[in-house]
Amino acid sequence: MKSCDKLVDVGRRHFLGGAGAMTAAAAAVAVLPSEAKADASASTTLIKYPSNRLGNIKDLKTNEPLSVSYPDDDAPGVVLKLGQRVPMGAGPDGDIVGFSTTCPHKGFPLNYNASDKTMNCPGHYSRFDCERGGQQVWGQATQNLPQYVLRIDGNGDIFAEGVDELLYGRLANVL
Repeated sequence: MKSCDKLVDVGRRHFLGGAGAMTAAAAAVAVLPSEAKADASASTTLIKYPSNRLGNIKDLKTNEPLSVSYPDDDAPGVVLKLGQRVPMGAGPDGDIVGFSTTCPHKGFPLNYNASDKTMNCPGHYSRFDCERGGQQVWGQATQNLPQYVLRIDGNGDIFAEGVDELLYGRLANVL
């Protein structure tokens, strides 16, 4: 019995010592300058996205989705010309956006509603506002709709160069 009591004491000491070290590490991270934190997180989460041509400005009609795939053929999406400047909008009028068309909740295909400029899920009724960066406005989803980072070149070609949220069913957006 005596030797067992000593093992319990040794176990408690190791546990308390480890807990103290973890607390000290957490406190050190909390007091780091914000630039150091940003640099550290940026270097560990940087993903090199492919730059894919999705179409041309001439292919777009206001408030009509153009079907595309990005970052690969297994990721359906749309490019939209909304007709008014929006956050993260590209092009000369700042009104061109692109989104995944797979619901981030359960993977249902989304439909575009031109009357209120939302992407809508027929499965569990999640709705995403295309004028506000794919922000969820209703439903079961727990994240906003993944939006493409777009670039328009001098010829009017539309390129996707990244995605701001994780695509449904993936551990990483780029395979």
